[in-house]
Amino acid sequence: MRSTRLSKSALAAVTGALVLLPAGAAYAGSGPSGPAPEKTTRSAAPSPEGNPVSKKAKAAGVCDDAVEIGQKGLIKRNGVTIASVKQFYSKKCKENYGYLWVWDSFHNGAKPYDVSLGVYNYADDATHGKGVWNATTQQEFWSEGTATVDDCTSASGSLRPSGSPQAYQAVSSKRC
Repeated sequence: MRSTRLSKSALAAVTGALVLLPAGAAYAGSGPSGPAPEKTTRSAAPSPEGNPVSKKAKAAGVCDDAVEIGQKGLIKRNGVTIASVKQFYSKKCKENYGYLWVWDSFHNGAKPYDVSLGVYNYADDATHGKGVWNATTQQEFWSEGTATVDDCTSASGSLRPSGSPQAYQAVSSKRC
């Protein structure tokens, strides 16, 4: 009888220990090293910095790896900045793009305005990928891609406020 009582006690101890272990518990070397990395998705929101995956950028055919190159130009009216002009470059697509962002201080409450934008090529004295938007209130603008990466270029943009006889313009810095 004594051996049966000991066996029952041992069985109860082992069963109790197993109950304390959570189901599916992992131990060193028994599975993946950690949680799966989270997938990060880039926002498609437009921004003053320029977002090559925004809806407007995609519609213009901008490659998603495009990065800003050079220094931005500022479009000013009566000494007040109303828009920024930037040049972007895609290594993957081997293209340059112009980018224009209308500043909130002008955009909020503005009447429709006219915008033009492109990539100026110093080699052939021409603007490539040019886009023109008349009577718009958009805030973000992208030119079409241009095969000008082997030349010296600048983004060139203008904005003509409603009721103004002239357009205000700026260019980004020259990049070669």
